[in-house]
Amino acid sequence: MIFTPEKCSIRDQRMKPFIDPDELWKFINNTSSTRERIREIIAKSLSKARLTLEETAVLINASDPELIEEIKQGARTLKEKIYGNRIVLFAPLYVGNKCTNNCNYCGFRTGNKSAIRMTLSDEELIREVEALEDTGQKRLILVYGEHPDYSPEYIAHTVKVVYGVKKGNGEIRRVNINAAPLDIEGFRIVKESGIGTYQVFQETYHPEAYKWYHLGGKKRDYEYRLTSLDRAQEAGVDDVGIGALFGLYDWRFEVMSLVRHTNHFEACYDVGPHTVSFPRLQHASMIDMDKNYLVKDDEFVRLVAILRLAVPYTGMILTAREPVHVRREVMQFGVSQIDGGTKLELGTYSDKKEHNQDLNKEQFQINDSRSLNEIIDELLETGYLPSFCTSCYRMGRTGEHFMEFSVPGFIKRYCSPNAILTLSEYLSDYAPETTRQKGWQIIEKDLADLEKHHQDVDEIRRRIERIKQGERDLYF
Repeated sequence: MIFTPEKCSIRDQRMKPFIDPDELWKFINNTSSTRERIREIIAKSLSKARLTLEETAVLINASDPELIEEIKQGARTLKEKIYGNRIVLFAPLYVGNKCTNNCNYCGFRTGNKSAIRMTLSDEELIREVEALEDTGQKRLILVYGEHPDYSPEYIAHTVKVVYGVKKGNGEIRRVNINAAPLDIEGFRIVKESGIGTYQVFQETYHPEAYKWYHLGGKKRDYEYRLTSLDRAQEAGVDDVGIGALFGLYDWRFEVMSLVRHTNHFEACYDVGPHTVSFPRLQHASMIDMDKNYLVKDDEFVRLVAILRLAVPYTGMILTAREPVHVRREVMQFGVSQIDGGTKLELGTYSDKKEHNQDLNKEQFQINDSRSLNEIIDELLETGYLPSFCTSCYRMGRTGEHFMEFSVPGFIKRYCSPNAILTLSEYLSDYAPETTRQKGWQIIEKDLADLEKHHQDVDEIRRRIERIKQGERDLYF
């Protein structure tokens, strides 16, 4: 590999717990931040090297507003350097909300007797996917509660159903999964269905805090969940996503833990996570939460910037949990993927009636309910390049192979051209005229930028013309 992980801890053993709260708090409580040190760390990150725990703690402990601004500026520069102006778009699709866990921050908890439980039939799932394809979606994340009905075989079946739905020029080219931890054989079964990323969020990495929130069900087993994606790696699922639910415990500890989790993957498997997620706690039906750890907007922006610098090569996902104004700000500092046109109530993508959020039918409250096209339109107006690219997954650039491309930044050679091609499809098939005009302008601007960097723009233009003539799914 072209990167060198910091020296492995004794805790970094395959499928063994690796979080030591005392270790992480020691870094947080005993690390000072100076202007010189912060600038050294930002420079290291801009060289695309992952930060150590000590270096991450230095950024966390910065309190001077000017230094915080330097951190944010460093994150903005790094994002532009590695990811350019691309924003990858996807949609979550809830398949079933039955759950045997009693997590007191979640609307699906067993203690919520008001929750309306359901699982989509194959026919209902097909209608939902067709409705999403009608808007232009190409990437989905399927979400399941933790319940015996949602076995590995069932998850694999639903993935195959989704891939089989083709409506007009619409198709889903990447299906990611957010579901319960599995054993090794279970991960193998799901992998064979052709999934992209498998996400398991630890929620909180602090063992004692974890006990406070998880009151019943298999999810009470902290260590089983913590090592879940080790089992995924052992099963050959090398494209995994980690995350923490910010608001359950001290945000500084959770940031350190996400970096520690990244270290663990590198030490044991020579690969980092494909994505990191950082959802904030939102209102849900029948929850009663301690507000001591809620993350303020300014803290949220800081932690996103710090994570961007800490793991330069990792995709970062921002969801519609966040209000529009926060999404606009945070995208500048490291986010590479967002959802659009999100609906959490099962079966409502295909229901054309206007819906108000019903927390008895949803896992949590969302705060950005704009349509996919509204989001794309704003992205174009603000100079971003919307992307539905799925080429890395389909070309085998995942896991360790993805690291080989993404750590030095070479992935940009593929991502920008592929983003342009997928946006060209969207503009041709789904966008209203005003969005089309903005989209072609952004594409011309990006082609000019690529030409300055000696990219083969002529070949990209030839493929755009082929798309305009009706061909689809062209990629590098």
